[in-house]
Amino acid sequence: MQPTLEQKQKSQTNIKSKKPKIPFKQKEQLQGYMFVAPWIIGFVVFLAGPLLFSLYGSFTNFNITSTMDFIGLDNYKRMFTNDNIIWISLGNTLYYVVISVPLTTAGAILLAVLLNQGIRGMRVFRTIYYLPAVLSGVGVYLLWMQLLSPSSGLVNTLLSWVGIEGPSWLADPAWTKPALILMKMWSVGGGMLLYLASLQSVSPSLYEAAEIDGASAFQKFRHITLPMITPVIFFDIVTSTIGAFQIFQEGYVMSKSGDGGPANSLVFFNLHMWNKAFEVFDMGYAMAMSWILFIIILVLTVINLKLAPRWVHYEGEDQK
Repeated sequence: MQPTLEQKQKSQTNIKSKKPKIPFKQKEQLQGYMFVAPWIIGFVVFLAGPLLFSLYGSFTNFNITSTMDFIGLDNYKRMFTNDNIIWISLGNTLYYVVISVPLTTAGAILLAVLLNQGIRGMRVFRTIYYLPAVLSGVGVYLLWMQLLSPSSGLVNTLLSWVGIEGPSWLADPAWTKPALILMKMWSVGGGMLLYLASLQSVSPSLYEAAEIDGASAFQKFRHITLPMITPVIFFDIVTSTIGAFQIFQEGYVMSKSGDGGPANSLVFFNLHMWNKAFEVFDMGYAMAMSWILFIIILVLTVINLKLAPRWVHYEGEDQK
Protein backbone atom coordinates (compact mmCIF):
# COMPACT_ATOMS: atom_id res chain seq x y z
CA MET A 1 0.00 0.00 0.00
CA GLN A 2 1.52 3.32 -1.03
CA PRO A 3 1.77 6.11 1.61
CA THR A 4 -0.66 8.96 1.34
CA LEU A 5 0.32 12.58 0.75
CA GLU A 6 -0.23 13.39 4.41
CA GLN A 7 2.07 10.56 5.51
CA LYS A 8 4.81 11.77 3.11
CA GLN A 9 4.66 15.30 4.56
CA LYS A 10 4.89 13.94 8.10
CA SER A 11 7.90 11.80 7.21
CA GLN A 12 9.66 14.78 5.60
CA THR A 13 8.95 16.89 8.70
CA ASN A 14 10.40 14.15 10.90
CA ILE A 15 13.55 13.98 8.73
CA LYS A 16 14.02 17.76 8.96
CA SER A 17 13.51 17.72 12.71
CA LYS A 18 16.22 15.08 13.08
CA LYS A 19 18.89 17.39 11.49
CA PRO A 20 21.35 18.62 14.15
CA LYS A 21 20.88 22.26 15.09
CA ILE A 22 23.93 24.50 15.59
CA PRO A 23 23.88 25.90 19.13
CA PHE A 24 23.40 29.64 19.34
CA LYS A 25 26.77 30.15 21.06
CA GLN A 26 28.65 28.30 18.32
CA LYS A 27 26.76 30.28 15.69
CA GLU A 28 27.87 33.52 17.36
CA GLN A 29 31.47 32.32 17.46
CA LEU A 30 31.33 31.40 13.78
CA GLN A 31 29.98 34.82 12.90
CA GLY A 32 32.72 36.43 14.97
CA TYR A 33 35.42 34.49 13.13
CA MET A 34 33.88 35.54 9.82
CA PHE A 35 34.06 39.20 10.83
CA VAL A 36 37.72 39.02 11.92
CA ALA A 37 38.76 36.76 9.02
CA PRO A 38 39.72 39.70 6.70
CA TRP A 39 42.01 41.12 9.41
CA ILE A 40 43.56 37.72 10.15
CA ILE A 41 44.18 37.09 6.45
CA GLY A 42 45.68 40.56 6.04
CA PHE A 43 47.87 40.06 9.12
CA VAL A 44 49.20 36.71 7.89
CA VAL A 45 49.74 37.84 4.29
CA PHE A 46 51.06 41.38 4.82
CA LEU A 47 52.69 41.28 8.26
CA ALA A 48 53.38 37.90 9.84
CA GLY A 49 54.35 36.27 6.54
CA PRO A 50 56.87 38.93 5.44
CA LEU A 51 58.16 39.14 9.02
CA LEU A 52 58.98 35.44 9.17
CA PHE A 53 60.36 35.53 5.63
CA SER A 54 62.74 38.38 6.52
CA LEU A 55 63.85 36.55 9.67
CA TYR A 56 64.78 33.47 7.65
CA GLY A 57 66.22 35.59 4.86
CA SER A 58 68.60 37.31 7.31
CA PHE A 59 70.40 33.96 7.66
CA THR A 60 70.78 33.49 3.89
CA ASN A 61 72.69 35.05 1.00
CA PHE A 62 69.47 36.04 -0.78
CA ASN A 63 70.07 38.63 -3.53
CA ILE A 64 66.84 38.31 -5.62
CA THR A 65 68.53 36.63 -8.58
CA SER A 66 69.87 33.56 -6.74
CA THR A 67 68.54 30.90 -4.42
CA MET A 68 68.41 31.47 -0.68
CA ASP A 69 71.38 29.49 0.62
CA PHE A 70 71.55 29.27 4.41
CA ILE A 71 74.75 30.91 5.70
CA GLY A 72 73.98 31.16 9.42
CA LEU A 73 75.19 34.28 11.22
CA ASP A 74 77.52 35.43 8.43
CA ASN A 75 75.38 38.51 7.63
CA TYR A 76 75.41 39.61 11.27
CA LYS A 77 79.16 38.99 11.61
CA ARG A 78 79.85 40.96 8.42
CA MET A 79 77.66 43.78 9.68
CA PHE A 80 79.74 44.42 12.78
CA THR A 81 83.20 43.52 11.45
CA ASN A 82 83.43 44.42 7.75
CA ASP A 83 80.94 47.26 7.24
CA ASN A 84 82.32 50.61 8.35
CA ILE A 85 79.28 52.52 7.09
CA ILE A 86 77.03 50.66 9.53
CA TRP A 87 78.59 52.46 12.49
CA ILE A 88 78.39 55.83 10.74
CA SER A 89 74.72 55.25 9.90
CA LEU A 90 73.95 54.13 13.45
CA GLY A 91 75.74 57.18 14.86
CA ASN A 92 73.84 59.54 12.55
CA THR A 93 70.55 57.91 13.52
CA LEU A 94 71.28 58.10 17.26
CA TYR A 95 72.30 61.75 16.90
CA TYR A 96 68.99 62.51 15.22
CA VAL A 97 66.96 60.58 17.79
CA VAL A 98 68.67 62.02 20.87
CA ILE A 99 68.36 65.62 19.68
CA SER A 100 65.09 65.66 17.75
CA VAL A 101 62.83 63.71 20.13
CA PRO A 102 63.35 65.94 23.22
CA LEU A 103 63.21 69.13 21.13
CA THR A 104 60.03 68.21 19.27
CA THR A 105 58.37 67.01 22.48
CA ALA A 106 59.22 70.20 24.36
CA GLY A 107 58.26 72.34 21.35
CA ALA A 108 54.89 70.62 20.98
CA ILE A 109 54.12 71.07 24.70
CA LEU A 110 55.09 74.75 24.64
CA LEU A 111 53.06 75.38 21.51
CA ALA A 112 50.04 73.57 22.97
CA VAL A 113 50.21 75.67 26.15
CA LEU A 114 50.32 78.89 24.11
CA LEU A 115 47.43 77.77 21.89
CA ASN A 116 45.35 76.74 24.90
CA GLN A 117 44.77 80.34 25.93
CA GLY A 118 41.25 81.71 25.74
CA ILE A 119 42.07 84.40 23.19
CA ARG A 120 39.80 85.44 20.35
CA GLY A 121 40.75 83.92 17.01
CA MET A 122 42.84 81.15 18.57
CA ARG A 123 41.27 78.54 16.28
CA VAL A 124 42.90 80.21 13.29
CA PHE A 125 46.34 79.97 14.87
CA ARG A 126 45.74 76.33 15.81
CA THR A 127 44.93 75.56 12.20
CA ILE A 128 47.99 77.43 10.92
CA TYR A 129 50.37 75.61 13.26
CA TYR A 130 48.83 72.23 12.49
CA LEU A 131 48.99 72.55 8.69
CA PRO A 132 52.69 71.55 8.32
CA ALA A 133 51.88 68.16 9.90
CA VAL A 134 49.56 67.21 7.02
CA LEU A 135 51.71 68.36 4.10
CA SER A 136 53.29 65.83 1.74
CA GLY A 137 56.71 64.61 2.86
CA VAL A 138 58.69 64.87 -0.37
CA GLY A 139 57.15 68.24 -1.25
CA VAL A 140 58.14 69.59 2.16
CA TYR A 141 61.72 68.32 1.76
CA LEU A 142 62.07 70.02 -1.63
CA LEU A 143 60.69 73.22 -0.14
CA TRP A 144 63.20 73.12 2.71
CA MET A 145 66.05 72.47 0.30
CA GLN A 146 65.18 75.82 -1.27
CA LEU A 147 64.79 77.53 2.10
CA LEU A 148 68.18 76.21 3.27
CA SER A 149 70.06 77.18 0.12
CA PRO A 150 73.32 78.86 1.27
CA SER A 151 73.16 81.70 -1.26
CA SER A 152 69.49 82.38 -1.96
CA GLY A 153 67.62 80.55 0.81
CA LEU A 154 65.16 82.43 3.00
CA VAL A 155 66.71 81.13 6.23
CA ASN A 156 70.17 82.56 5.53
CA THR A 157 68.61 85.74 4.17
CA LEU A 158 66.77 86.30 7.46
CA LEU A 159 69.96 85.57 9.41
CA SER A 160 71.89 88.10 7.33
CA TRP A 161 69.38 90.79 8.30
CA VAL A 162 70.50 90.46 11.92
CA GLY A 163 74.19 90.28 11.06
CA ILE A 164 74.61 86.49 11.18
CA GLU A 165 76.31 84.63 8.36
CA GLY A 166 74.28 81.49 7.76
CA PRO A 167 75.99 78.13 7.33
CA SER A 168 75.94 76.00 4.21
CA TRP A 169 73.37 73.72 5.85
CA LEU A 170 72.96 70.72 3.53
CA ALA A 171 76.40 71.19 1.97
CA ASP A 172 78.27 71.25 5.30
CA PRO A 173 78.56 67.88 7.14
CA ALA A 174 78.43 69.69 10.49
CA TRP A 175 75.05 71.26 9.69
CA THR A 176 73.16 68.61 7.72
CA LYS A 177 71.58 66.88 10.72
CA PRO A 178 70.76 70.17 12.52
CA ALA A 179 69.03 71.23 9.29
CA LEU A 180 66.82 68.13 9.41
CA ILE A 181 66.07 68.75 13.09
CA LEU A 182 65.11 72.35 12.28
CA MET A 183 62.78 71.04 9.60
CA LYS A 184 61.30 68.56 12.09
CA MET A 185 60.65 71.35 14.59
CA TRP A 186 58.63 73.16 11.93
CA SER A 187 56.12 70.30 11.86
CA VAL A 188 55.39 69.77 15.57
CA GLY A 189 51.72 70.49 14.93
CA GLY A 190 50.78 66.82 15.11
CA GLY A 191 52.14 66.45 18.64
CA MET A 192 50.74 69.85 19.54
CA LEU A 193 47.23 68.62 18.77
CA LEU A 194 47.62 65.69 21.18
CA TYR A 195 48.88 67.92 23.98
CA LEU A 196 46.18 70.50 23.32
CA ALA A 197 43.48 67.86 23.75
CA SER A 198 45.18 66.66 26.94
CA LEU A 199 45.47 70.17 28.36
CA GLN A 200 41.79 70.85 27.80
CA SER A 201 40.90 67.73 29.79
CA VAL A 202 42.67 68.97 32.94
CA SER A 203 40.09 69.97 35.56
CA PRO A 204 39.93 73.76 36.13
CA SER A 205 39.29 73.11 39.84
CA LEU A 206 42.92 72.05 40.23
CA TYR A 207 44.12 75.43 39.00
CA GLU A 208 41.57 77.23 41.18
CA ALA A 209 42.81 75.38 44.26
CA ALA A 210 46.41 76.23 43.35
CA GLU A 211 45.54 79.92 42.94
CA ILE A 212 43.95 79.94 46.38
CA ASP A 213 47.22 78.57 47.78
CA GLY A 214 49.11 81.36 46.00
CA ALA A 215 50.81 79.26 43.31
CA SER A 216 52.46 81.13 40.46
CA ALA A 217 51.90 80.36 36.79
CA PHE A 218 55.15 78.38 36.62
CA GLN A 219 54.27 76.40 39.75
CA LYS A 220 50.85 75.53 38.32
CA PHE A 221 52.48 74.38 35.10
CA ARG A 222 55.08 72.29 36.92
CA HIS A 223 52.91 70.72 39.62
CA ILE A 224 49.55 70.44 37.81
CA THR A 225 49.82 70.70 34.04
CA LEU A 226 52.88 68.51 33.49
CA PRO A 227 51.81 65.65 35.82
CA MET A 228 48.33 65.56 34.31
CA ILE A 229 49.60 65.28 30.72
CA THR A 230 52.37 62.75 31.43
CA PRO A 231 50.42 59.88 29.78
CA VAL A 232 50.39 61.82 26.51
CA ILE A 233 54.06 62.77 26.96
CA PHE A 234 54.91 59.10 27.44
CA PHE A 235 52.93 58.09 24.34
CA ASP A 236 54.55 60.85 22.29
CA ILE A 237 58.08 59.95 23.41
CA VAL A 238 57.62 56.25 22.59
CA THR A 239 56.07 56.85 19.15
CA SER A 240 58.47 59.68 18.29
CA THR A 241 61.48 57.55 19.22
CA ILE A 242 60.26 54.70 17.03
CA GLY A 243 59.60 57.11 14.17
CA ALA A 244 62.96 58.87 14.54
CA PHE A 245 64.85 55.57 14.35
CA GLN A 246 63.10 54.88 11.05
CA ILE A 247 64.18 58.13 9.42
CA PHE A 248 64.73 57.52 5.72
CA GLN A 249 62.99 59.94 3.35
CA GLU A 250 64.79 63.00 4.67
CA GLY A 251 68.23 61.52 4.07
CA TYR A 252 67.26 60.01 0.73
CA VAL A 253 65.65 63.13 -0.76
CA MET A 254 67.80 65.86 0.77
CA SER A 255 71.07 64.16 -0.15
CA LYS A 256 69.75 64.34 -3.75
CA SER A 257 71.39 61.16 -5.03
CA GLY A 258 70.53 59.11 -1.95
CA ASP A 259 74.20 58.51 -1.18
CA GLY A 260 73.99 60.11 2.26
CA GLY A 261 75.12 63.65 1.55
CA PRO A 262 78.50 65.22 2.25
CA ALA A 263 80.93 62.97 4.16
CA ASN A 264 78.15 60.42 4.83
CA SER A 265 76.53 62.86 7.24
CA LEU A 266 73.02 61.89 6.08
CA VAL A 267 73.57 58.14 5.89
CA PHE A 268 70.96 56.98 8.36
CA PHE A 269 70.48 53.33 9.27
CA ASN A 270 67.40 52.91 7.10
CA LEU A 271 69.06 54.65 4.15
CA HIS A 272 72.07 52.33 4.38
CA MET A 273 69.70 49.36 4.58
CA TRP A 274 67.85 50.64 1.49
CA ASN A 275 71.10 50.97 -0.47
CA LYS A 276 72.11 47.44 0.47
CA ALA A 277 68.72 46.05 -0.54
CA PHE A 278 67.94 47.99 -3.73
CA GLU A 279 71.27 49.33 -4.96
CA VAL A 280 73.45 46.22 -4.65
CA PHE A 281 70.56 43.77 -4.11
CA ASP A 282 72.14 42.24 -1.00
CA MET A 283 68.72 41.37 0.39
CA GLY A 284 69.88 38.89 3.02
CA TYR A 285 72.21 41.47 4.53
CA ALA A 286 69.49 44.15 4.47
CA MET A 287 67.08 41.79 6.23
CA ALA A 288 69.68 41.23 8.95
CA MET A 289 70.01 45.00 9.32
CA SER A 290 66.23 45.33 9.69
CA TRP A 291 66.23 42.87 12.57
CA ILE A 292 69.06 44.70 14.32
CA LEU A 293 67.01 47.90 14.06
CA PHE A 294 63.96 46.02 15.37
CA ILE A 295 65.92 44.78 18.39
CA ILE A 296 67.25 48.28 19.16
CA ILE A 297 63.77 49.81 19.03
CA LEU A 298 62.30 46.93 21.05
CA VAL A 299 64.89 47.30 23.82
CA LEU A 300 64.38 51.06 24.07
CA THR A 301 60.59 50.65 24.11
CA VAL A 302 60.80 48.07 26.91
CA ILE A 303 63.07 50.42 28.89
CA ASN A 304 60.55 53.23 28.44
CA LEU A 305 57.74 50.97 29.62
CA LYS A 306 59.72 49.91 32.69
CA LEU A 307 60.54 53.52 33.61
CA ALA A 308 57.03 54.82 32.96
CA PRO A 309 55.54 54.02 36.43
CA ARG A 310 58.16 56.30 38.02
CA TRP A 311 56.98 59.46 36.30
CA VAL A 312 53.72 58.84 34.40
CA HIS A 313 50.63 59.86 36.38
CA TYR A 314 47.20 58.49 35.48
CA GLU A 315 44.21 60.37 36.85
CA GLY A 316 42.27 58.33 39.38
CA GLU A 317 45.01 55.79 40.08
CA ASP A 318 45.79 54.84 43.67
CA GLN A 319 48.66 56.82 45.07
CA LYS A 320 51.16 54.76 47.08
